[in-house]
Order: sequence, then C-alpha cells, then structure tokens
Amino acid sequence: MDLSIIIVNYNVKYFLEQCLHSVKRAAGDLQTEIWVVDNNSVDGSCAMVQAKFPDVNLIRNDQNLGFSVANNQ
Repeated sequence: MDLSIIIVNYNVKYFLEQCLHSVKRAAGDLQTEIWVVDNNSVDGSCAMVQAKFPDVNLIRNDQNLGFSVANNQ
C-alpha cells in the first residue's frame, strides 16, 4: 500500500462524488486505499458511495462525531 486516503463527509454528496473521482484520477499507478467516514448524512451520500464506488471503504456513523474523531476512526 502506497497511500491511504481518508475523507470525512457530512451531507455533501455532490462534492464527495467529485472528490472521489478526482482522487482516483490523481492516484495514477499508486496502490491506494480510500476510506470515507460519514458523520450521519441524510443526503444519500452513503448510498452513492456504495453504488458508484464499491471499492471504497465506508464507515457510517450513527451521529455526527466531528471531524477529528471521524479522521481517527
């Protein structure tokens, strides 16, 4: 593994999708793992990640734990 990428999300489905496309393009030949930590979004973010990016690791929080806690998960 060359690089681990952690993205914390809260109700920004459109921007999350754009971010994931961008990260995948930028990674090139690097061996990466991508983690999305969702802080209880209600905008369909998790469903979008599962449908469009099945290789992305997804952690669903049942409450908004904040940015720093989500990064450390």
